[in-house]
Amino acid sequence: MKAEIIKMTEDSIDKNSIQRAGELLKAGELVAFPTETVYGLGGNALNARASKKIYAAKGRPSDNPLIVHIADYEAIFDIVASIPKKAQLLAREFWPGPLTMILPKSAKVPLETTGGLGSVAVRFPSHKIARELIRAGGGYVAAPSANTSGRPSPTLASHVIEDLGEAIPMIIDGGQVGIGLESTIVDFTEEIPTVLRPGYISLEMLKSLLGEVILDRGLLKSNEPPKAPGMKYRHYAPKADLAIVEGDIPAVIAAINAYAARASMEGKQVGIIGTEETIGQYPTGIVKSIGSRKDEESIALHLYQVLREFDECRVSAIYSEAFYTPKMGQAIMNRLLKAAGHKVIKV
Repeated sequence: MKAEIIKMTEDSIDKNSIQRAGELLKAGELVAFPTETVYGLGGNALNARASKKIYAAKGRPSDNPLIVHIADYEAIFDIVASIPKKAQLLAREFWPGPLTMILPKSAKVPLETTGGLGSVAVRFPSHKIARELIRAGGGYVAAPSANTSGRPSPTLASHVIEDLGEAIPMIIDGGQVGIGLESTIVDFTEEIPTVLRPGYISLEMLKSLLGEVILDRGLLKSNEPPKAPGMKYRHYAPKADLAIVEGDIPAVIAAINAYAARASMEGKQVGIIGTEETIGQYPTGIVKSIGSRKDEESIALHLYQVLREFDECRVSAIYSEAFYTPKMGQAIMNRLLKAAGHKVIKV
């Protein structure tokens, strides 16, 4: 099977192609599509066989729940058993947008979609193509990131084609995504709302609206088991070994240069992840800018793309600066640490 590639933009949606994609979803087939965060691999969330196809196409462990995407707020009432007042408040503030909420599921959602759990993850994306597709496909689309399991998530259709181009029937190419990191996940199945995955919507933003919100302990300590089943698996990883170098920027640059020089003397090819402000200070290796520290959203947007580019370069090792930026730093570092297997060099 070779995927049909359909190009469109949010400003010029091909309604006929969307309708054909919706018919594929209704028939239990899979369609990859853009969202504001990353590209998703969509299947009918209420069809157990379709969910199984998603797991198979990605090589994803079956205990890793899928996120159910909706295109209208009212659709949530058919797939959840209850919605706490704080969850309703959050939905009014951040939906449609890069927010996923964990809620008790209704009997309508098969366990194959929820990884065997009695809860369901729900998201209402803001991307116009995504919403049109969800409506055309029946209103409920399960969609993890459209990459093979463990690889950096796709922010361009070319990333999806590379990973899944021969495994699914259709890929909707909507250009580069807007955010580049997956949605914030907030769990409402406990008394205190808990962030299971940080994202564009930060902990501070959540607290300002809801009051007490906590981070899952698995996000704070690498040896603590995460509550979200999927977070226990390695994610976002390039093929080369990745290490994050932490400390004052001058010391970080010196350390990375020392590691790169040593590897070069051993005949190895090294990749270095810096910023617009620092890339000129790395004389050895393949050096890539992830963005500017003055624009942290640019760092989030380019993280996965840079990791994939290093795969193409076939480097032996990658050294990255740390990016503890004010708003999105928690989300950026969560993904980078997962990609590195929590390998951190402090200088």
